[in-house]
Amino acid sequence: MAYAVPHPRLSVLSTSSLPQSAADHSSPTNSSTRFSLASAPSLSTTLVTSSKPAQRPNIYDRNLNKTRLTEVSASAFAFLFSEIVQYTQKCVSGINDLERRLNTLGYRIGTRVLELMLYRQESSSKAPKREIKLLPVLMLIHSQVWKAVFGKPADAIEKSVENADEYMIIDNDPPIERHISVPRDMSQLSCSSFTAGIVEAVLDGLGFPARVTAHNTPTTQHPTRTTILIKLEKMVLEREELLK
Repeated sequence: MAYAVPHPRLSVLSTSSLPQSAADHSSPTNSSTRFSLASAPSLSTTLVTSSKPAQRPNIYDRNLNKTRLTEVSASAFAFLFSEIVQYTQKCVSGINDLERRLNTLGYRIGTRVLELMLYRQESSSKAPKREIKLLPVLMLIHSQVWKAVFGKPADAIEKSVENADEYMIIDNDPPIERHISVPRDMSQLSCSSFTAGIVEAVLDGLGFPARVTAHNTPTTQHPTRTTILIKLEKMVLEREELLK
């Protein structure tokens, strides 16, 4: 990778601001330290004025309700996430620990995503509604949360046939997996544990505590297909029974 070498800054020192007495009393002994340039004042004024950097808007002054032109490029996100995975990998001793740490990082993002979504919902609606049933909350994550984070909704949402407390959100092409190359000896690793942390944070924030994990479920057509497994706590199912 080539890096641009910054040019040294040049400045023109003007003597127009020196006292007249100092310019008149210059002698041969100190002439080497004092100069008089007739054309320097106008030139220096132009250079100093043009060298001022343009003032950039402060990110904290942006309106949170305006989503236009606030997206991050996919290449920048992929580079940042790959660096996060590589750094985290150096701090762990196994795959399970690596997935746990990625889950923790995603959980921190999920809390902020939920806070921002609720703020925008309350600002745009005169009568904001809070979902208290499980299925609408899962559809909210499947569509709005996925679109807010990855720019597209998830591909499917399914309920486990064997276990009543398990639901699955399926993404056939996870954006965070597109530029991640997993070694063969770590084939069980799912970097989508980061996404699982986001989902877990949203569920906890909405009052539906659950344990969320990510699993690689590749197919011939979708080699990076990932399943986000949601295992709800018992209290959630008991509340669902009462709301029927």
